[in-house]
Amino acid sequence: MAIDIKNLNHNQLNDLINKAQSRQHEMKKEKVTKLREKIHALIKAEGYSFDDIFGGTRGKRRTGGVVPPKYRNPADAEQTWSGRGKRPRWFNDALKAGKKEKDLLV
Repeated sequence: MAIDIKNLNHNQLNDLINKAQSRQHEMKKEKVTKLREKIHALIKAEGYSFDDIFGGTRGKRRTGGVVPPKYRNPADAEQTWSGRGKRPRWFNDALKAGKKEKDLLV
């Protein structure tokens, strides 16, 4: 199917380009789908599941893990910080007062 692009006006040419890009995107998706099916078939033929090979946490984020405190406020023992995220105000105030990080460890 040969298209003589010299006879196309600007709008027709843009339309042709958009259609070609759309088709190219569709073809890529089809290839990925076929490859995914081949991989799943190969894994199944060997007697394994996808999770056996690649782990069961695919696409999931780890959440909810509680991190134990690493630092404690000497002025108020209930105030702790795990060492992750933004430093609490009491931690910065203690450093300004001359304390060292190791002095605030739990």
